[in-house]
Amino acid sequence: MQEAERVKSWGESIATLLHPRVIAMLFLGLSAGLPILLIFSSLGLWLREAGLSRSSVTMFSWAALGYSFKFVWAPLIDRLPVPILTASMGRRRAWILVSQTSIILAICWMALTDPASGGSSLTMMAMAAVLLGFSSATQDIVIDAYRIESADQDLQAMLSATYIAGYRIGMLIAGAGAIYLAERFGSSAEAYDYEAWRRAYLWMAAAMLIGVAATLLIPEPDHAASDKHAHDTAHYLRFLLLFALAVAGFILVFVLSGDTVKTAQTALTEALGNKALAGFLVELARLAIGITVAGAVAFACVRGGLANRDMVVDAYVDPVRDFFLRYGTSLAFLLLALIGLYRISDIVLGVISNVFYQDIGFTKTQIAGTVKTFGLFMTIAGGFIGGILAVRYGVIKILFAGALLTVITNLLFILLNEVGPDITLLYLVISADNLTAGLASAAFVAFLSSLTNVSFTAVQYAIFSSLMTLLPKIIGGYSGTIVDSVGYSQFFLIAALLGIPVLFLIIVAARRLKLAET
Repeated sequence: MQEAERVKSWGESIATLLHPRVIAMLFLGLSAGLPILLIFSSLGLWLREAGLSRSSVTMFSWAALGYSFKFVWAPLIDRLPVPILTASMGRRRAWILVSQTSIILAICWMALTDPASGGSSLTMMAMAAVLLGFSSATQDIVIDAYRIESADQDLQAMLSATYIAGYRIGMLIAGAGAIYLAERFGSSAEAYDYEAWRRAYLWMAAAMLIGVAATLLIPEPDHAASDKHAHDTAHYLRFLLLFALAVAGFILVFVLSGDTVKTAQTALTEALGNKALAGFLVELARLAIGITVAGAVAFACVRGGLANRDMVVDAYVDPVRDFFLRYGTSLAFLLLALIGLYRISDIVLGVISNVFYQDIGFTKTQIAGTVKTFGLFMTIAGGFIGGILAVRYGVIKILFAGALLTVITNLLFILLNEVGPDITLLYLVISADNLTAGLASAAFVAFLSSLTNVSFTAVQYAIFSSLMTLLPKIIGGYSGTIVDSVGYSQFFLIAALLGIPVLFLIIVAARRLKLAET
């Protein structure tokens, strides 16, 4: 990773905002941020108005699991050409357009399905939601690769800032926008109207055309990864079949293990005296078995000659090997630890923040106006500030500043807990917290981009982006339990202290990276 060779002037730093590729990332970010809330909050509200139980509604969130496992098929996206489109548009733009088209079709499919009509409607809605989650995660893979390949390192921070801003705007459109339209068209908790939700979702599909237009206008990256198997069509088809068989093996484990899982959860709950922990351990074991079976199927296919061994190694093994060869084993593990821990303080607190606001006495209207709307603009502002500062002073310095500010702003929640529902203090805390989150995210995304090799962009960044939320989300799932045990003030202190090791990791990593470049 390389920092800028000199400190840029304020004028030069701010001028990067007007770079055409920086502007393009705003619209691609919008396209990336729009689909996710159509699976979570907006869909959840639709299903509740349609009369579904809470347990049925929450199960639909599994449709977004593709975001956590996108690194599994990232090698396919990195290597497989799209017939006709790749030749005319280039590999990255072709895949972005394919994923966007698939997203639009999935949203339309959801719009044309009434979950309250009975019969197979819920199955159809679930299939459409899964398609939307898979297509959206695929779009993320390609846009991340495009962002990294489309500009040099000194522009990555600003590309990250505009991408994050666009992403947040897309989430606002799909969250507040879809809900507002559904209500405006006549649907409510007291009087469900399928036609209102259908029209709202069709408008969301239309909003995706903004991203499609951007894809058609942007140029293909100058530094796109080369492909030594570009003309091996038969090998690509066999590679795709291998992937399909491995996924089928993974799914089969979950289908066949239902009764066994229930029995194991019951036995482990009795042994541990903790149902939540028992369920987590059993599902973790189930996931590990599923991954093992999928790997065994893939290995057997390669050994049996079904797929080209060199192509499989090039797609899955070489990206990992390259990372360790470039940085050395010890530095590579240090960087992976930094990636896995950088957002831990922020995410662990964020999981329970809305519950905290409500618990201390803020109304839903105050939370929506302050946290969701005002907070969104503070995050976007923080992203742009982080991008400009990273361009001027370098990514590592702003990465450290973001981590330090995260620790400090988490401590402000202790003050809010002690004072109570003071709206002025809430605005102050939200301003500090969201500005910091935007600044840190812009620097962190730029840092991750700098670690990737242009030859394996999609795969390496998909691994990094999956790793950065894995541990924080696991710990965040227990934040409610921790609060029940120690109270909010102690929890916020713990969340802040979790960020201290990150500061030391950044200092050590910066020194090691500097030595590696000399």
